[in-house]
Amino acid sequence: MARVLVVEDDLDIAPPLVRALSRDGHVVDVASTAAEALRRVAGCDLVLLDVGLPDRDGLEVCREIRSLGLDTPVLMLTARTTEADIIVGLDAGADDYLTKPFRVAEMQARVRALLRRRTVGSVLQAADVTIDLGSRRVTAAGVEVALTRTEASLLVLLLRDAGLAVTRERMVRDVWGGTWPGAEQTIDVHMSSLRRKLNVAGGARDRITTLRGIGYRFEKDL
Repeated sequence: MARVLVVEDDLDIAPPLVRALSRDGHVVDVASTAAEALRRVAGCDLVLLDVGLPDRDGLEVCREIRSLGLDTPVLMLTARTTEADIIVGLDAGADDYLTKPFRVAEMQARVRALLRRRTVGSVLQAADVTIDLGSRRVTAAGVEVALTRTEASLLVLLLRDAGLAVTRERMVRDVWGGTWPGAEQTIDVHMSSLRRKLNVAGGARDRITTLRGIGYRFEKDL
């Protein structure tokens, strides 16, 4: 059971989300404004955040959640579907992106996938990149790298199979719970952001190879 905060001012959308999440056994809070959301976010296990709020843009709310030092998973709900919109949402700190209109079952699958990303235990390492599976602390060439939960989950897949191909289908299955993550370019946007952050920290050493038509490979020998 998790505590989920639904931030949505549309009375046609919020109630079905609340009912579905409650049926899944979650404790659900609802906020219809940005101000209310920021008052309630502490202690939440996941946030469903609409971009179009009456008092502030949801992207600003997401940035403020991250500025508070909270790593709570954020699933962004939006009608904006271009690649540029996805990049802006991810850069604001969102972990996943669900475009309207969407099926409630798809939302439930995304929530389950985000809540599963709480592995505890050991440290994965390949080349000069490490990730602590408990704290999700990532370093590249000894420099700490701030990743979103989705980026960290993708990195875990890549590090576990370093030197081998990780297919796009496997990424969809293991990171997004088997549900295709919105627009086709969503995976590429996440991977581009992950690659950029690792390169900045590690001195522009490109550790991730794109395998066209297949997926990606983390290069364990640099």
